Amino acid sequence: MIRERRNKEKLASYYKKFMEEGVIDPNVHPWVAESWQRCQALGLPHDTLPRINKLSKSEIDAHQKTHEFIVKYVDGLYEQSKQHFNIHNLSMLLIDEDGYVIKNYALPFFQRVIEDIQGMRVLEEDVGTSSISVAREHNVPFLMFGPEMWVKDQHSGDACSAPIVVNGKIRYIISFFSLDQNDLPYDLLLSLLLTMKYSIEQHLSMLERWTINQIMMEQLPVSVYWVGKDADVKYCNENARKRLDGKKKLEDVFLNYEHIPVKKALKGVPTHRREITWITQDRTYEDITTVMPIKVGSEVESALVLSMSIEDLKTTIAHATGYSSRYSLYSMVGETSEFLALQHKATRVARTDNNILLQGEPGTGKQRLAHGIHQASSRAAAPLIVVKCMNAPLKELETEFFGRMDGDQPIAGKLELSLGGTLFLDEVEKLPVEIGDKLADALLYGIVNKETGIVKKFNVRVIAACDSNLKRLADKGLFSRKLYELVLDTTMRVPPLRERVKDIEVIATHILAEMSAQHNLPPKRLAPEAITMLINCSWPGNIKQLQGVIEQAFFHTPGSTIEAENIKLPGDRTLEKSWKYDKEAFIAAWKSAGGNISKLANMLDVSRVTLYRYLKKYGLGPKSSEE
Repeated sequence: MIRERRNKEKLASYYKKFMEEGVIDPNVHPWVAESWQRCQALGLPHDTLPRINKLSKSEIDAHQKTHEFIVKYVDGLYEQSKQHFNIHNLSMLLIDEDGYVIKNYALPFFQRVIEDIQGMRVLEEDVGTSSISVAREHNVPFLMFGPEMWVKDQHSGDACSAPIVVNGKIRYIISFFSLDQNDLPYDLLLSLLLTMKYSIEQHLSMLERWTINQIMMEQLPVSVYWVGKDADVKYCNENARKRLDGKKKLEDVFLNYEHIPVKKALKGVPTHRREITWITQDRTYEDITTVMPIKVGSEVESALVLSMSIEDLKTTIAHATGYSSRYSLYSMVGETSEFLALQHKATRVARTDNNILLQGEPGTGKQRLAHGIHQASSRAAAPLIVVKCMNAPLKELETEFFGRMDGDQPIAGKLELSLGGTLFLDEVEKLPVEIGDKLADALLYGIVNKETGIVKKFNVRVIAACDSNLKRLADKGLFSRKLYELVLDTTMRVPPLRERVKDIEVIATHILAEMSAQHNLPPKRLAPEAITMLINCSWPGNIKQLQGVIEQAFFHTPGSTIEAENIKLPGDRTLEKSWKYDKEAFIAAWKSAGGNISKLANMLDVSRVTLYRYLKKYGLGPKSSEE
């Protein structure tokens, strides 16, 4: 509360009148008068300070450590104004919400009677009437003149205190004391106090928001980088730290940094939800990435990168949709006896609860068949969890299948996520023997909880897909015998496309219809000569290879009819080989894929990493921000 300068002699007479006669003069501030009366009722001595409640040395150390974050900030504020404290013989206290002094600055106000006030409680019941007790009680800044204070030894100076309030609650109190008796610049004192109050309150509010934001950033399945203009990472969350592996710059970690639009953002150009490949020396990450410029005023000072693994995104979407299968058995088409026998057997097997082994060459449609079996089974409403098996480190594979602990929180593995549903092991032959054994044991016998001793059983159906002869691998000790015997309940051989040549036209027509519906484009059909060309191809990559060729023709053909010349077969030099050294051929394929990396990778049957090298070589794709 801002008050006008008062006559100290008159204030001293009011104090004397109350102490000697118990009478409150009408000119005494009502809040001061109320406090005097309470102090008198408590029987507090008023000539000198009473014995004050104080923390022990160890408690003081712990107390200061608890409030270390605010002490550092107030230290900085004090350093900026230290000269004013020295000039006007000012002292400052930082006090917690319970009234204990955290730290004193400049000259200790109570230095005449107490060597060190840190750790002491300075509430009304301890030291009597003071600006601290009045400010705390009424939750407003309050200026108090010396003769208004309860203890007479304190009458030589004035004091002003302000509560630090965040979210409606007093968190701290700051108090200024002056030992000068003449010409104290009250306007300066109040201005400095209120400025500090505002600054500390804003700082605490910011810290609270920052703490919440940090918790959010650590919990979200997103890699977060805050990148400065010097390209240094100023902040990153745990997911991002794992990728950086101790490095401080993105360009020191990611080999294709020039294709990641961070420099564009630092020039003010945002990138929203774009598919980005992050390539390190040891691993490639497929992400959906957003990069936003951060401006201070009108100048871009940094960039915020939010990048989520496509695989994690798929898992998140799968959570939201119940991991439903994408294909039914009737999304697979064909008219040959080989195909109809397979479809009939799949329909029959789906009704059982047997584990299934799907064997066939790459690209024959084993994954679609697995989806169809799950959808046709009694488990259709339960999750379908897909695991792409690989020769990864055992720890990484164990985490994927069996989960892990994140602090006190368990993160479920794929086995637990598939409870009640289907676990589809794609390219199962790549699974290390140790993991195969452990997975088989878990499926057969369950897993014992180390804390409770309870055995957790897994009601899960396994569908495994294999490109190789799994029995031969198991016989040679290259694949888990336990897992092989577990999935051997039912074995289904998926025939290659060369054994069902008459289905090629049906499949190609079906792919065209799916493309039209998926991209909301007019339907297209195959000319008779084009069909003949497709039938006469050997299709070593099977249906997947046929799909890539049909997709390329669909986007490359301007009209509604796909002629033979619009089709680039796998053995066609213009598609298969020339793009590696012919820029025009690569550009034609790039345009045919509509600039989509995934489609182009399927068309050319190469990895995305290889494509990025050629995109850079031919000057296509995302341009460097320096250009």
